[in-house]
Amino acid sequence: MPKIYIVNEQAPNAFATGRNPENSVVAVTAGLLSQLNRDELQGVIAHEISHIVNRDILFMTFAGIMLGVIVIISEIFVRGHWIGANSGSLNRYKNKSSGGGNEQIILLVFSIVFAISAPIIAQLLYFAISRKREYLADASGVRLTRYPEGLASALEKLSQNRFNLNTANKATAGLYIVNPLKKTGMQISDLSSTHPPITERIKILRGMMHGVDFADYQTVYNKIKNNSEQIIPASGLKSKVDIPIVSQIKDVTNLGKKEEQRKLGDIVMNVNGYNFYNCKCGVTIKVPPTFTGSSIKCPRCGEVNLTN
Repeated sequence: MPKIYIVNEQAPNAFATGRNPENSVVAVTAGLLSQLNRDELQGVIAHEISHIVNRDILFMTFAGIMLGVIVIISEIFVRGHWIGANSGSLNRYKNKSSGGGNEQIILLVFSIVFAISAPIIAQLLYFAISRKREYLADASGVRLTRYPEGLASALEKLSQNRFNLNTANKATAGLYIVNPLKKTGMQISDLSSTHPPITERIKILRGMMHGVDFADYQTVYNKIKNNSEQIIPASGLKSKVDIPIVSQIKDVTNLGKKEEQRKLGDIVMNVNGYNFYNCKCGVTIKVPPTFTGSSIKCPRCGEVNLTN
């Protein structure tokens, strides 16, 4: 069982990370918990669990670290060059006369080339976080839940997200179920470089009408993409298993906008250590962790409730 964390963000998203299945983490945002119903949330969690089972998390974590290192080294070379150029301008003639000018030129060229190539290398690493692994996680996830519409509906809601994920950056974007880096007001659907287009993922999931085995996903994938590319490893296609699609779980979380915002607020408060007290009149009193009093007064009925 991986450790579960809730990220205090309104943007709906989720990711899995860790070294191996025995040391893994699944994190979801407060926005994801408040906006998705049970079927959709189940589909997202199954997708992230599939990344752990398929051992994608180590590669994604390693790629994120490498991206960060490349950016840091690039900054060191660029800043070091300018500092060195400014401090060495007074001794330029001396360096040239002593033969040090060639070394300075070589260092200058190397730093410029590295500064230009670092973003390109970073982009190649983004592509190295294979889109095939996202497709495979989708296939594995619906095999676990046996309900493709749950994940498809979740991805559809995530594609319409209007909030920015402040805790994400270029080094960690590949970890998330959808690309968290987008311009405000723009659709997220087909902007990602580290993920397949959400529109294609949804079409494939909703095209699975006869079963949720790996072979079913591969068949629909080839039909949607109009190619013969093998997205599922050969070991997963050796024998087709008849895994039927289950019926939808009745949604009991169909909340209005006000109730949805209240639910999100409760999740965030719970994450930040708030205590909840239920008064006899039906009001839930939310007390911050910094409160040191021994009693609180209900704002509706005026009854005094003990906090200890």
